Amino acid sequence: MKRLDLYIIRKFLGTFFLSIVLILSIAIVFDLTEKMDDFYENQVSLKEIVFDYYLNFLPYYLDMFSQLFIFISVIFFTSKMAGNSEVIAILAAGVSYERFLRPYLVTAAFLFVFSFALGGWVIPRASGKMLAFTDKYIEKFTRENARNVQMVVEEGTVLYIESFQMRTHIGYRASFEHFEGKTLTQRIIAERIRHVEGYTWRLENYTERQFDGMREHLVQGQAKDTIIPVLPEELFYTAEHAQQMTNPELYSYIQKLRERGAGNVKAFETEWYTRFAGPLGAFIMTLLGVTLSSKKVRGGMGKNLGIGITLTALYILFSTVSTTFSVSGVMSPFMSVWLPNIVFLIIAFVLYLRVRR
Repeated sequence: MKRLDLYIIRKFLGTFFLSIVLILSIAIVFDLTEKMDDFYENQVSLKEIVFDYYLNFLPYYLDMFSQLFIFISVIFFTSKMAGNSEVIAILAAGVSYERFLRPYLVTAAFLFVFSFALGGWVIPRASGKMLAFTDKYIEKFTRENARNVQMVVEEGTVLYIESFQMRTHIGYRASFEHFEGKTLTQRIIAERIRHVEGYTWRLENYTERQFDGMREHLVQGQAKDTIIPVLPEELFYTAEHAQQMTNPELYSYIQKLRERGAGNVKAFETEWYTRFAGPLGAFIMTLLGVTLSSKKVRGGMGKNLGIGITLTALYILFSTVSTTFSVSGVMSPFMSVWLPNIVFLIIAFVLYLRVRR
């Protein structure tokens, strides 16, 4: 690599990590101030606060602010270079604009890998530990009981449980229905359903009806073990649990939901596509930042920073709003997640062509 490349990469990474450290420090101070009373009332040790909470707090907020500070970092040091006529000197020396962009894109590739690994493996584990700490000491939010659970456990088979206790692994007033096409072929109603192990469940005080055309075969019993391909914790799963799964775990669970024909698969698919679209935003934010700030303007760095912060806010807002399109069924999860990247990539490319000329 040339000296120019190393010069730009050092400035890029140095500005990025410095800004991230500053904002995370401020976030920790505000969060600590807000939760100090909870820590004191629950007599939480310093070791737990540091290692169980704040050590897991950092990756989540690092990933949350990364796109914003990639953009701001690029605009900040590139505007400074342009203001000092360094960019003009580089281009006047015969360096093409594409060659000038190379160290920016190399750094963006490094940040992409960093963000992808963070979101796919580190944050899910850290989020689980942080939420467990929050649930124990700050605010109880985990549910011990689930009510009116209805889910497709496999294609054509629907499970309904009126209430289920996680502590005892016992559910009450359950029904198990099997369809062939739109025809109901079997229905089992049980007063209680108990998880034994794995996918084995025990039905207690049950009534089983087999339907064969106009004929019905009735069986009643005290207890019967049957295979239901669902685990107790899955009865409590919501879209928020997707954030606590690593990439392999999330992919496997999505495949399981698709095989079952479950209706809530879109929320998990949205999280899956976000883990790829989010890190790729590093390239878009970098290209936008360079094209906006590499030309010396009368307004100086302040004008570029203002434009940059506005565009970043619009990008984050667009990304947040567009994911609701998949939940409402307006768009597919893939399209709703990737739409902001596509729109801002077009904007960045138009600006690139303009600046390049």
